[in-house]
Amino acid sequence: MKKYIAAFDQGTTSSRTVLFDGAGRPAASAQFEFPQIYPRPGWVEHDCREIVSSQLHSFFAALERAGAGPEDVAAIGIANQRETVVVWDKFTGRPVYNAIVWQCRRTADFCAAVKAGQGEAVYQKTGLNVDAYFSASKIRWILDNVPFARRRAEKGELLFGTVDCYLVWVLTEGRVHATDYTNASRTMLFNIHTLEWDEELCRLFGVPRQMLPEVRPSGADYGVTSAKLTGAAIPVRAAVGDQQGALFGQRCVREGDVKNTYGTGCFLLMNTGRRAVRSQNGLVTTLAAGLGARPDFVLEGSVFVAGAAIQWLRDGLGLIASSAESEELARSVPDTGGVLFVPAFVGLGAPYWDSACRGMIYGITRGTGRAHIVRAALESIALQTFDVVHAMEQDLRAEISRLRADGGASANGFLMQFQADMLGVPIERPAVVETTAFGAALLAGLSCGFYADADAVAASCGPPAVFVPQADSAARAEKLSAWEGALDRVLRR
Repeated sequence: MKKYIAAFDQGTTSSRTVLFDGAGRPAASAQFEFPQIYPRPGWVEHDCREIVSSQLHSFFAALERAGAGPEDVAAIGIANQRETVVVWDKFTGRPVYNAIVWQCRRTADFCAAVKAGQGEAVYQKTGLNVDAYFSASKIRWILDNVPFARRRAEKGELLFGTVDCYLVWVLTEGRVHATDYTNASRTMLFNIHTLEWDEELCRLFGVPRQMLPEVRPSGADYGVTSAKLTGAAIPVRAAVGDQQGALFGQRCVREGDVKNTYGTGCFLLMNTGRRAVRSQNGLVTTLAAGLGARPDFVLEGSVFVAGAAIQWLRDGLGLIASSAESEELARSVPDTGGVLFVPAFVGLGAPYWDSACRGMIYGITRGTGRAHIVRAALESIALQTFDVVHAMEQDLRAEISRLRADGGASANGFLMQFQADMLGVPIERPAVVETTAFGAALLAGLSCGFYADADAVAASCGPPAVFVPQADSAARAEKLSAWEGALDRVLRR
């Protein structure tokens, strides 16, 4: 009798495995960070070997903590950092270059040129604003800058995939080259209306069609792992972009459901059902996770730097010893003392899409202490989220009545309360905050028959924590006005 579904949650700064039992509750988990590579300002890379090794390491560590073995796992579900690009040798599986991370801005100038001439055409097919955030221009960069890469790709010797696709390839020893609709929809090469790779977009970005993987539903058959790698032959029954995984894990499967994931970045997603909403305010349209052949549409706004700002305070400035310390420090002062933190380390995402602006800590005086800066960094996460929510409400011409929150930073009670105060609506945080992993497990479990009823499994995890707005309207307006002033100092407007 199989006991667990293993969720591989491969993120931007770490790889995690969570084992979920038959009731959908986490039984054990393990997580390992891996190095971030910054070859130049604005460039971000990962060593693909570190991604694979850290993911497998976390798998075996989670099994050990559960007192289980690989034979106890019914299936694996993979969630991944979405737009990150891997190009590898079809015959050896060896990447020809480091993974280029979704945060990387090296192709910003190229994308600006494409947007000026073809931006509307790309948006019509993909639902995406032309930006270096998405995969297509990163693939092109590798083909144009790695010796012989383009020639080899045109001969069918190189393959492309997002991280889920590369993990499936490695785990199945090259037997499966496939991704799901959610990841394909983030490449800027996939037509979200026809659900096919688009030949015109491939030509526009210079990506040979033969490099691209087969596209399947999120919950589907992605082959069987090699026992040499995972200790037993285990079915892979789900692949999903991390944010759509969280949307599914939060059970935002009905039109109008909305969630925000507080991770390395912030990602606000609303399920819009069969309606592809055209944003006038810097948001993008993408696809939701599911098990059927026709996924729902999603309206999304992405904040590039959220939890990564707290990590920078820890690793870059040494202001805190751990991320958990940030909450205690933030509560130790009544306010930020006038300090505002705009964490535009790689520019700003939605709704501004300014790749050239850079970060700023503003309002420092002789009385400023580290607690003020830490509190300002936490507040910046909620303030950036406010901007995205406001843009979404303008697109929909309707107000959001509640926000479901998840991700590692949602464990910070100060941040959740401040977010409720700024939005003026309740914030609901589920009992299991790592809903990306839960969504991947739920998809895999439903796909292989381990779970029968998704809503029942989700309900068994317990009720959410609710944060109700407490700030008065004057204090809220004052903070939002100050934030707007800080943005004016960094944005090119």
